[in-house]
Amino acid sequence: MLLGLLLAACGTSPKPPDWQVDAKDSMERSVAAYLEGNSRVEAAELARARGQLSRTGRADLLATAELLHCAARVASLVFEPCAGFEALRQDATPAQRAYADYLRGQAQPQDMALLPPAQRGAAGGNAEALKGIADPLSQLLAAGVLLQTGQASPPVIAQAIDTASSQGWRRPLLAWLGVQLQRAEQAGDAPEAARLRRRIALAQGLDLKMKEGKASP
Repeated sequence: MLLGLLLAACGTSPKPPDWQVDAKDSMERSVAAYLEGNSRVEAAELARARGQLSRTGRADLLATAELLHCAARVASLVFEPCAGFEALRQDATPAQRAYADYLRGQAQPQDMALLPPAQRGAAGGNAEALKGIADPLSQLLAAGVLLQTGQASPPVIAQAIDTASSQGWRRPLLAWLGVQLQRAEQAGDAPEAARLRRRIALAQGLDLKMKEGKASP
């Protein structure tokens, strides 16, 4: 939804200007690289998108990119202020300010209608709403907000793990596996904790690295 705004924000001309297409493409690559765990590519593409959007002098367009940047972090359980957006908050739209509050688990009841429809259930603490979200990143974001507000049940965590795994998104997968491991340890479930450690090592590529090390002369 946020990426769509980058193309729609300046009207409905038959062919969008190059900067809009470039900014959208860079944000897509930046988010994908972040979720895959490639910080170098993520930073380079984010800087490129910011450069394209800043040429317009429009705070709302740049704010959209900053919110998408931060949404990927919440989906990966990185809970911190969205610094890039906060610098633009004064000139952002009411919907953008509501979304930024939502990312911090601080959605206000009067702002629920301003949120994307897919996120309204999670904003209200409804874990069941997660099942109705088709987009993988939106689903992980909603799960992240539920965890941030202390409302993520074991099925929510399991669903987030399955979603990240099916997409091949290493960063959120490791984050959610870490949550599941912590809960298994707290419950004293040693076999489950051991299984999760093996899966985390596999997702990190540690098993492969050890095998390659043994095979080296």
